[in-house]
Amino acid sequence: MNSYVTIYLPKKVVEKLEEKGFDVGEFVIRALAEVAGLDPEETASVRVELAEKSLEEAKEFIAKRDVIQASEKLYKAVEECIKALSEKFRLPQLDIIKKRGRWDTWLLGQAATDLSKILKEERISYAWSKAYEIHVWGFHEAKYRVEDVESAIPIIEWLVNYTKGLLTRTSNATNSSPERSP
Repeated sequence: MNSYVTIYLPKKVVEKLEEKGFDVGEFVIRALAEVAGLDPEETASVRVELAEKSLEEAKEFIAKRDVIQASEKLYKAVEECIKALSEKFRLPQLDIIKKRGRWDTWLLGQAATDLSKILKEERISYAWSKAYEIHVWGFHEAKYRVEDVESAIPIIEWLVNYTKGLLTRTSNATNSSPERSP
């Protein structure tokens, strides 16, 4: 059984979802999580897996000197970590996302700020800022060099590992003593 599956979505479906303001990837993840009956912690775990995959793909693109794709993959890794932690800690931004059907960069930025405060870890906000920077200058504007994008890897790698570790620790803590809340 494959760990990853590639799904083809017909152009018409993608266009209709985008017309309605949905982020197609986010829509698919949320819909599949709902149908599968995943709780917020399981959904957060799925997001960490996506973040890890994006980080690895970014490193492959760096090795190929593909700045644009590496930038997008690094951004995606941070985006998924922020979403995972937001779900884990049930941030208020989730209410807005449920109404709007999508995350926007300003909501991700707010969530990163809130998570940094809640977890007393400023590197979360820094990782978000760095990811947004390379998203703009490496992906959209295509002005960054390989070394500019590559310099973001350590903080993004830290965030992916931090998020995975935090979710694993709190999941183990709640599984071993159900009466305690994380």
